[in-house]
Amino acid sequence: MAPKISARSVAGALSLTALSAFGVFAALSALGPNWAAYAPATCTATHCFCELPRTGALVLQPANSWSSFGYVLIGFVMIIIAGAPTGQSAMSPLATRVLGLTAIIVGIGSALMHATLTLWGQFLDVLGMYLVGSFLLVRALARWRRIPDGRAIALYAALCIMLTTVLILLPEVRRWLFAVLLVLAILIELAFARPLRRGARLADYLGGILATAVAFGFWIVDQNGVVCAPESLLQGHAVWHALGAASLWLSFRYYHSEQSWNARPEAGARSTAA
Repeated sequence: MAPKISARSVAGALSLTALSAFGVFAALSALGPNWAAYAPATCTATHCFCELPRTGALVLQPANSWSSFGYVLIGFVMIIIAGAPTGQSAMSPLATRVLGLTAIIVGIGSALMHATLTLWGQFLDVLGMYLVGSFLLVRALARWRRIPDGRAIALYAALCIMLTTVLILLPEVRRWLFAVLLVLAILIELAFARPLRRGARLADYLGGILATAVAFGFWIVDQNGVVCAPESLLQGHAVWHALGAASLWLSFRYYHSEQSWNARPEAGARSTAA
């Protein structure tokens, strides 16, 4: 069962996203534009993706920065959905709000990273990635081991604290650690959690994996300059952001489609879960 989204909900999410973008712009105005005064992101030793930094500008990489707000948009949509009746969905409003907040943090952290190319921006960017990976992993573990929401949130917080500590102490392993986290979450979900999710739409989850794989392809060609137009507003890394947001939305649809065991089975639920 796909989450029901009204035009009013979309309008509300768009308005909140615009307010968030204004807030980020205000924060950048207060802190910049002399980003050279801050410790640079580690990627500046080579190059931080294809997009050419606009030297002296308040937003160094506009395409990569503003495309990050796709995450913010879907995050607000999730939070709005959490306030509506859940119907037959097994995904609680609490879990929906946590995932929505996580998506918002991802988008804002990514925007600040690409706008400033600073070390603190990089920290916030990678932190958001860890929050997503941690949620996916804990969500899989919680269904597999039947962990209640309250304990799952505590486990999620503990895992995030541990990964944040690693990020501070060993920043050079940030990308590899995220990859390990993501792969582990997918394997546990498909092997152990999915068979226990009554009526869950596997196609949504697989679609999210496909979107992530395609996004990673854009990330690689952008990072290595295989396809690169440095001054263009059409950037491969911006596509990575758009597809990443789409992947997270599809994952949410998958979790939301799981039916509560207290709900009456719908016709065709068995075939949907297959």
